[in-house]
Order: sequence, then C-alpha cells, then structure tokens
Amino acid sequence: MSSDAAKGDRIRELMATEGDAVAENTRGFNRGRYESTGRLDDYEELKAEAREIKEDAIARLPELIDEVKASVEANGGTVYVADGAADANRYVTELTAEERDADRLVKSKSMTSEEIEVNEALEAEGVEVIETDLGEWVLQLADEAPSHIVAPAIHKSREGISELFAERFDLDDPPETAEELTMFARERLGELVEGADVGMTGANFVAADSGTMLLVTSEGNARKTVSATDTHVAVAGVEKLVPTVEDFSPFVELIGRSGTGQDVTSYISTLTPPVDSPVPDFESDDEPLADGSGDDRDFHLVLIDNGRMEMREDEQLKETLYCIRCSACSNACGNFQSVGGHAFGGETYSGGIATGWEAGIEGLDVAAEFNDLCTGCSRCVPACPVGIDIPWINTVVRDRINRGEADPGQTDWMFEELVPDEEPAGLDLATRLVGNYETLAKWGSRTAPVANRLSDAGPLRALAERVAGIDRRRDLPEFASEPLVDWFAARGGARVPAAEAEREAVLYPDTATNYVDVDRGKAAVRALEALGVHVRVPDLPGSGRPPLSQGMIATAESAAEDVYAGLATHVDAGRDVVVIEPSDLAMFRSEYEKFLPETSHERLAAASYDVMEYVFGLLENGGDPAALRAPVEGTGPVAAGKRVAYHPHCQARTIGVGEHATAVMEALGYDVRVSDTECCGMAGSFGYKNDYYELSMDVGEPIREQFGDTDRTVVAAGTSCTEQIDALLGDAPMHPVELVAPRE
Repeated sequence: MSSDAAKGDRIRELMATEGDAVAENTRGFNRGRYESTGRLDDYEELKAEAREIKEDAIARLPELIDEVKASVEANGGTVYVADGAADANRYVTELTAEERDADRLVKSKSMTSEEIEVNEALEAEGVEVIETDLGEWVLQLADEAPSHIVAPAIHKSREGISELFAERFDLDDPPETAEELTMFARERLGELVEGADVGMTGANFVAADSGTMLLVTSEGNARKTVSATDTHVAVAGVEKLVPTVEDFSPFVELIGRSGTGQDVTSYISTLTPPVDSPVPDFESDDEPLADGSGDDRDFHLVLIDNGRMEMREDEQLKETLYCIRCSACSNACGNFQSVGGHAFGGETYSGGIATGWEAGIEGLDVAAEFNDLCTGCSRCVPACPVGIDIPWINTVVRDRINRGEADPGQTDWMFEELVPDEEPAGLDLATRLVGNYETLAKWGSRTAPVANRLSDAGPLRALAERVAGIDRRRDLPEFASEPLVDWFAARGGARVPAAEAEREAVLYPDTATNYVDVDRGKAAVRALEALGVHVRVPDLPGSGRPPLSQGMIATAESAAEDVYAGLATHVDAGRDVVVIEPSDLAMFRSEYEKFLPETSHERLAAASYDVMEYVFGLLENGGDPAALRAPVEGTGPVAAGKRVAYHPHCQARTIGVGEHATAVMEALGYDVRVSDTECCGMAGSFGYKNDYYELSMDVGEPIREQFGDTDRTVVAAGTSCTEQIDALLGDAPMHPVELVAPRE
C-alpha cells in the first residue's frame, strides 16, 4: 500500500472513531471565539499590539535570553538554555533523578515538554511522572498522544473516559457524568500531588525583565504543581520570552477568547519563582500544612532552542515563532474539525500552524506527513490572535517538500515542451498536473466537446485515479468550447461606450470563468453594463492560484508578474479590476504581496474588486437597482424565486467581501439565508483526491444539513463551492451575479 493510500485509510479511520467528538468540540470553541471576541470593542487593536510585541521579542531574542538569565538568577533561580531535546532532558533528569533523588514528578500541561519527550526520559531514569491536567492524565492512562494543542483529549467522549477509568482502576461502578469524572480525577490526582518530589510546568509567557511567568490554565493544577513541591522546573521554548510583565496584558485578553471562547480562562497565574510561600507538609497531621518561609524552594527555568533560533533566521518560517499556542487555527479549520490532530499534526503540534513547528523542529519529512491537509482556505488567518499567515507557511513548506522530493535526473520532456513552468524536473506528476490546470483548461476548451466526452469515459477516469489520484466519484469540469474572452470579442466588445460610461472596468477572465463556467462571466458583463459600466475582457493569464495551492511558488510568482504586466496599463488608466472568482481576488489582494514590488501590489489590490462588491458599490453610489433582476413576483407567502440560500466562499470571508452579495440580493428584495459553514471542503483540487474524498464531503456535510431540504434557490460564489454543493445537493448552484444580472 502506498504512503498516500495508508494516509487516506488512517483519515477515514479517525473520522469514524474520533471525528464526531472533535467536530462537536472544535466547532463549539470556534463559535465561542466569535461570541467572545465580538464583545471586545478593541479586538483588532489588541491583535495588532500582540503582534507587535511578538515581532519585537523575536527580533531581540538573544538579548532577552541574556536578560532573563540575569533576572531569574537575581531572584535565586537557575536558567539553563538547552540546544535541543536531548540536552534539555539530560539537564532535567540529572536534576530530578540524581540531585533530588526524586521518586515522583508531577506536571501541569506543557506542549514543549511533549516536544522534547521529557516524560520518557524521566521514566527511563526511574522517576514516576504524573500529568495533573485532566485531559493529559486521561491520555497518559490511555497511552495516547494529544489531539489538540489546548484540549489534548478533545477526541475522547465522556463514555470513553468512564470506560477507561473503570478498566485502569478496576471500578465496578465507574463515574459517568462530567462532574463525577472530574471529582474522581481530582481525588486521585490530589493524592499523587501530595507525594510528589518535583513539580514541572510550562509557561505561556516569561517576562525577561523580571523572570515572571504567566500560566494560563483551566483547572488550577499548575498552581498545585508549583506550591506542593520544593523544586519547580519550568520548561519553555525560547520564543515564550517577552520584554516585560506589562506585555502580558493583550495576551491575557486574547488567549482564552481565541482558544476556547472564554472571556477569561479559569486560572491566570503570574509567578516570579522561586515563590516565597512555604512548602506544605502533607505527612504530619500535628503540624500546620504550611509553616515557615519559602527559603528552601528551588527553581529551574529550562529554555529550549531545538531549532527555534534557526527558524528565527528563516524569513519564511520565522512567523511561526509568534504563535501563542491558542489553537484558534485548529478550531477554525474545516479539515481539523473532521479529523483532529492525530491526522492533522506531526510529532507534537497539530493544526495549521503545526507545519511550521514540525518543519522547523523535526524536519520536512515529518511536516510532509500532514502538510497537504492545509487547503489554503485562509479561515485561520483572521482567527489567529497575532495574525500569522498560516497558509503561506504551509505553502512554503510544501514548496520545499516538492523540491526535496523531486528527482533532478528525471526529464519531464512533456511538461517542458507543453507547460514550461518554473519547477524542477522530477516533480510529482499529480502535483504538476494540478499546478498547470490553466494549460489543461485551455486544451480542454479547444478540443471540447470531445475532451468532455473522453474525460468522462470509464477507462480514462480509472487512469486519472491511478496516475493523478483523481477520485472517479467526482464529476470533472466540463470545458466550454467558446471561452469568455472569445465570446466577448464575438459580441463586438463593450455595449456601453466609454464616453457614456459611469465607470470603466476590466473583468478579469480567471481560468474557471474563462474556460468552464462562462455563463457567470456573461452574467457579470450584463450586470455591469446594466449599471452603466464600460466593460473590457482582455486575454490575460491565470492568477497562479493552482500552482500556489501545490506549493509551486516560483510558477505562481511568474504568473503574478505576468498578470500584473497585463493589468498595469488598465490600472494606470484608472480602470477598475473586477474579479468573479474569490480565490483569484484573494491572490491580488493578499498573496501577490509576496510576489510583486510593494507599490505594484498596493496599486493592484486597491483597484481590484469582487464582482458583487463592485455591484454593491455601484448601487451605493447612485446605480439603479431596477436595472438588475429582482425576484419574480408571486401571490403566495413565498414569491417564486425570492427565497435564496447563499454560501459565501471561504476566502471571500477572509478578505472581507463575503457580505456584499447578501447586501445586493437583499436590496433587490431577495430573502437570503446565509450558510454558517466557513469552508465547503472542496478547496480546489483537494476534494478531487481519492485519499481525501470522504474528508472533503464530511467537511461540507453541514451545508447539506442546512440547505439539503430547502426550497430556496441556492447560490455560491466560488468554483469549488459550486462543485461541492452540486455533489452534496445534487444540483449545481448559480453565482450571485447570475441571479441578479438582467437576462439577455
């Protein structure tokens, strides 16, 4: 069985066994994030402040390391900077097993300790390690890895935990309710904490100027871990350093809201260890539990490099170090909601940001195991409290994986002649085919309808599945024999003369609109002309979205340069650029920032509009709504064609243009119900892959549940959304502009 096939089988298994629990919890967290952050008047300002603090801290990291060492040592503690996992574990085991002769160490939750596998190192030296976080303790009993950065046992059901406790503790009447399970764990863990010799915590943030740590927990177990033992070991990545205690402020506001939808988590602790409270004596019933001073306490801060300083020098991966481990990217991700971190994750970290962490810490081979589960839908970007461009990090890593796996000795003569992209020879065939979709679409259009009949033939579908991994259960695009550009020229070009026009616009002929869904392009022309716009449809290259989705960055950059060269004269002339496909508009406004000079990108981004955003602007500035198509009048309670079900494109939501279609339709008298599903699950080529077909459909299932029995007219803006909703509902939706454009 190929590695891809094994991955597909593993995903299907996890969907069946863990998917429901993961989906319920992550979607709940995501809804809570919207509600909690919505109560903040200064949410965006807090995010900007947090981002600025992290940028400054990472830029000054060597200086902050020196400063925190001096601060902690002045407080009476010790700082050790470990090069890697083995170095950190050597220090911790020598301190715990040899110097302290400890029998038991109790831990609060720490992903960094998971990263270095300190539990295994301590146990190998005879030290019993007890996780005191409820979720981590459950996983320790089950001998399982965390599936979520914040809620490690998110994949476990209450019934499953009850069965686990019954098995591990030989219980005839095991606890069943959430309260009973919690009380059982509290009593057991309380006894274990009392007998511990060393306590270990992580740290959400460490202030370099004072050595003060910020610990954010839901159960208070970190406080117990610190106070109940005379030796406190804190393990933290060097990226957790911030300059001052005052810098904690925006993160306290953001971390709970972003991760679990809580305005404030249950316990927020600031400690400047070694703490000065006395060490409790649990063994003597005659003496006070805590008496005297804390002079006999010992504190060790173990700062972990483990690849982070190299990541700091990597301009593409450096942004990963801004991560505050809140899990918002996981909770917002449709794929993660269906499979969790046991599929969408590496050795330690999970979710979209995991690609950056695992590539920097473990290497590209580990990141390659799950990197393609990030589809670039971009819903994680606005969710991230420090604004990390997580899709770009995933794309960069994908590009490096491609180049590392490519066979330079293989000559791709066919592609060099027919589709001269910018990628190395020997690139995976399926990757190259998808990345060069524009060329395939051109040839498909030139040879239609023959190409459409052949592509639907059984033998060719079987070949496509075997060679390129395209699932035969998916309907392939049907190419139009007359591209949009040719249709526009054949009709004689613009119907509204430039001299009489309110505005002039270039309708960008994206690949899908130009060669496949030409009708939505024609509708866009009619709608714009009805509102007095002089329209041009020039012959322009594709935006580079398909190659970018495959990690073919050099090819995408070349496409960006060609597109800008073709549009620059129009922008110079003051013409607006109107885009039908949301993923292409996202390229212009977002991704092209990586590919074009700053001024060029800013000019193109400022001149570019989503087609429904543009129609909305025209109406707001005096355009006549009567020029567009209103609902057909009816006599019953529901006028024919008036009720609409609308699914906005994921990237349209991210760049802030998803609501304009709703506003236009409602202004024309339509009754619009908007999908609350953020990603349809198709994501370009992702949903075509046979290893991911079931996952793709599962991500889109909430759309079927919401709109499956509707009597409304279903509309969707993106090509992928259209294909997925067609598969889910058995009927392809129209683009909003097709709904409102006047008929020919």
